[in-house]
Amino acid sequence: MPAARTGIANLPLHYGKAPRWLFERMVKLAREITIVIVEDSGPDEMLRRLSHPYWFQAFGCVLGFDWHSSGVTTTLCGAVKEGVRGIEKDLGLFVAGGKGATSRKTPAEVQKWGELISLDPAPLVYASRMSAKVDSAAVQDGYQLYHHNFFFTARGAWAVVQQGMNEETRYARRYHWLSESVSDFVNEPHSAVLSDAQGQALNLVAAESDPARTTITEIATEEKPEAIMTELNRLKTLSLPAHHYLGTEDLHPDSLKKIILSAYERQPQDFEELLGLPGVGAKTIRALSLIAELVHGVVPSYRDPARYSFAHGGKDGIPYPVDRQTYDQSITLLRRAIGRAKVGMKEKQEAEGRLVRLGRQG
Repeated sequence: MPAARTGIANLPLHYGKAPRWLFERMVKLAREITIVIVEDSGPDEMLRRLSHPYWFQAFGCVLGFDWHSSGVTTTLCGAVKEGVRGIEKDLGLFVAGGKGATSRKTPAEVQKWGELISLDPAPLVYASRMSAKVDSAAVQDGYQLYHHNFFFTARGAWAVVQQGMNEETRYARRYHWLSESVSDFVNEPHSAVLSDAQGQALNLVAAESDPARTTITEIATEEKPEAIMTELNRLKTLSLPAHHYLGTEDLHPDSLKKIILSAYERQPQDFEELLGLPGVGAKTIRALSLIAELVHGVVPSYRDPARYSFAHGGKDGIPYPVDRQTYDQSITLLRRAIGRAKVGMKEKQEAEGRLVRLGRQG
């Protein structure tokens, strides 16, 4: 079940890039901290750390990036990817993906590494694609994904950090995944979702959405495509419930017909297989969810999947952690890693100074 809610996190979208002088230092420090953690505890522990939002946020602060910004996600992930470049095999830790067009290269990057280290890339590519499918189609919360990083080890463990943006509010939302916590890609799969939805969310990976997932799959596989199109056309003329994601104004049955027909012909065995079909995206899932709810009476979950949060001050302030014990543990681990990192005295002093400020505020 989801962890207890503890507050609110808002990550405003900030444009531009981190200054070159700052990013170069972030790469250097990220590299050394990653090396220390992997040497002490193994690459799986690094995945666990990256999948925990408190540690991830603290890591970004220590590297020197403005904590209260969507850019901490993309810049931190970029710094880690650049930092481990050339030493991936030694660490047993690999990073694929990134922001925008780079995110779409993730499968190719994973496949390339799989060939080089004799690791079957298929399960990893599937995990990358399914995590993106879930957070773009099965969870419809007002955020469009634009960043996807896939971290994995030589033994096949993996973590995902991806982020979406809400174009209307100009806020971002971060999604964390960890392979050891995923027993089912479409049933409570997240290790963390950071920040609240901007309005109601359609959450088809909530545990209580299991009946809806079953009904949606049955509609896609058992009802004739023509019957589904008829139902959708009829629903567009009705006065629907006031769930903003259930709006039909952008659903066009004629444009969905090809996808619905393809799903019917392929006969997916369950919701996960349906979600993974090529072409099945947010509009297809929303259309089938509409039919499940309004025609068959099976209501999906409206619960926001957000699980972690921060209480905070101003834009350039330091995050005030609600869970002080967990955040203090993150600070302690980072302080130890910085102490052992082979970086210049100036970088160490600056990073330790940021940790001191984090500790005082926490």
